[in-house]
Amino acid sequence: MDLKKLFRAKPNNFYELLGNQIKKTVEGVDRLKEYMETGDSATAEEVDKREREADELRRILIDELLRSFSTPIDREDIFCLSRAIDDIIDYATSTVDEMILLKVAPDGRMAEMAEKLTKGTREIMSAIERIERNPHIAGEHAVRAKQIENDVEKIYRKAIVELFDGNDFIAILKKREIYRHLSNAADRCDEAANIIADIVVKSV
Repeated sequence: MDLKKLFRAKPNNFYELLGNQIKKTVEGVDRLKEYMETGDSATAEEVDKREREADELRRILIDELLRSFSTPIDREDIFCLSRAIDDIIDYATSTVDEMILLKVAPDGRMAEMAEKLTKGTREIMSAIERIERNPHIAGEHAVRAKQIENDVEKIYRKAIVELFDGNDFIAILKKREIYRHLSNAADRCDEAANIIADIVVKSV
């Protein structure tokens, strides 16, 4: 994808700016899912790359927000939604970074959580793509994102129960941190869905 084209958004077009940011976040979460399946170091680097690109897109959005006198939706909602999206990719990156640092190999529960996170993030992207012209449909996508977050939490609890059945205390601590990062990423997906729901209520 040509980043120069992404960065050249129309002035005050915050739907486009948010869309650019969530698309890059989806790319990063997709690479996270791939890493959980392969453990490939090159894929881990791709997650980091997407996170840096998403950060740049957020900086552009914030700059436009500071320079705009009026916005199509509540200024604070734009800021908070962008921050929640940023947190999703940040947690995806910290998950991979800590797995490499702590020498933790992907397991089945991590792969399950990453797959659900990918679906939830795509629901957020679909909601943002539709929020301007079809707010009710955007709200439906937000609801599905919240349901997926609940699925992640169920997997997280199962993973923790299984983890503490073991007797390698160091391995338990390491894996628990990774599970927490994935759970936190899903929490931020839920937060983004809540903000979208607020925007929808204000727009109808």
